[in-house]
Amino acid sequence: MSLTHQKIRFWILVVTVLLLVLLSTCIIALCTGSAGIPFKSIPKIILHQENTAEYQILFNIRLPRILLGIAIGGALSLAGTLLQGMFRNPLVEPYTLGISGGASVGVCLNILLQWYALMGVIAYPLSGFLGAAVVITLVYILSMKTGTLKPNSMLLIGVMISFVSSSVVMLLMAISRSEDLQSILFWIMGSLDEPNITLIKTAGFGSFFGLVLSYFFCLDLNAMSLGEEEAIHLGISIEKTKRNLFVVASILTGLSVSVAGIIMFVGLIVPHFMRMIVGSDHRILLIGSFLAGASFLTMCDVIARTVISPLELPVGVITGIIGGIIFIYVLNQKKAVI
Repeated sequence: MSLTHQKIRFWILVVTVLLLVLLSTCIIALCTGSAGIPFKSIPKIILHQENTAEYQILFNIRLPRILLGIAIGGALSLAGTLLQGMFRNPLVEPYTLGISGGASVGVCLNILLQWYALMGVIAYPLSGFLGAAVVITLVYILSMKTGTLKPNSMLLIGVMISFVSSSVVMLLMAISRSEDLQSILFWIMGSLDEPNITLIKTAGFGSFFGLVLSYFFCLDLNAMSLGEEEAIHLGISIEKTKRNLFVVASILTGLSVSVAGIIMFVGLIVPHFMRMIVGSDHRILLIGSFLAGASFLTMCDVIARTVISPLELPVGVITGIIGGIIFIYVLNQKKAVI
């Protein structure tokens, strides 16, 4: 068997295992909660008990959270994979560019100015996305002042904007009312408790479209991992590729933050971990990171819902704790290379 055939079989095995892990995670998420529902009872509930409390729990509470967890986890992991490949830096994550800070400022202004009273529930994701879009545009314009998109300058600008945004958020929290402060804190810590089916569909479509679009750049990312000079010699348009990757990753991140709030570490840990397993070939790394991120965030949401049941923790707290522990482990592994 040739090396190519071995690689293809390995990739098929990896994708199959990740799909099975995701399916198992979804089943656990359906069955687990303050009201436990045995798996063997789910077919009966679906077919014969449409008006029961169990049916309402499954389809109106747990299934939307699962779908949103798959979309957001996949999008954040995919954005992290694209940015780490673009910057050739394994420590870059989607929030490094200040996108989360801009979205936080947008949502804080929405809460303080009570835009939600005029626009309804759509005001939260809309204000978050607009805040993220402003930061994305600002980082891009400042990084392009010399005519080329310099990764190091972009990182520094993003970090500084993130610090400024954090300070603005703290200022807005200091002058907000107690009920507004609680809403701001809960959103900042991240949550998959989003009942709006339109937003869930938008997040799902956006993340899937981002995955498909990212595969147009998988070979470019492989070439860029060798260095920009080598990529240019291979016929890669570096500046055009970096601009496109920046736009795709930013939209994925902005969409995720606007719908679910700030969920840290998913876009940092999952690409790291998958790179240890499958290597740096983005033809498998992209889909692997997407599926692994979906499973990781869905399972973290299960933990957030059950660890102090019947109370619920923000899922961003769980991803931060678990992600930090895993990150320390990954940093000590020699295989964790870009």
